[in-house]
Amino acid sequence: MARGILAVLSIALTVFALADCVQTQDDKVRGVPKWAWIVLIVLIPWVGPLTWLFVGKERSWGRGSSGGPGPRRDGPLAPDEDPEFLRKLDEDIRRERRERRERGEGPDDSGELDDGPGDSGTDTGRST
Repeated sequence: MARGILAVLSIALTVFALADCVQTQDDKVRGVPKWAWIVLIVLIPWVGPLTWLFVGKERSWGRGSSGGPGPRRDGPLAPDEDPEFLRKLDEDIRRERRERRERGEGPDDSGELDDGPGDSGTDTGRST
């Protein structure tokens, strides 16, 4: 049983490392050329794949605020964090309330939006 698990793990590690090696850009490969890494990964179980994963490729381990290289967003992450979006939303709400007040359609601070002209919201869809 243990041999079977070790064999499956060895094959899985080899396949993972091989796929990673093949998909890596040539300028990110360290040490020896990519073709040599492929040969090492396939021919030397455990050592080849593990060596590739730890040594063979330039990796950016640290990301974000840790100062490591990697993609970072310099703007807001969501619309509700964007001050420009919030400002425009506030202007739209104020404009809509002002237009309602000018048309005389009811209180402007109720916080409720109507569904359109003639829709009172009481229609249940049943006819009597």
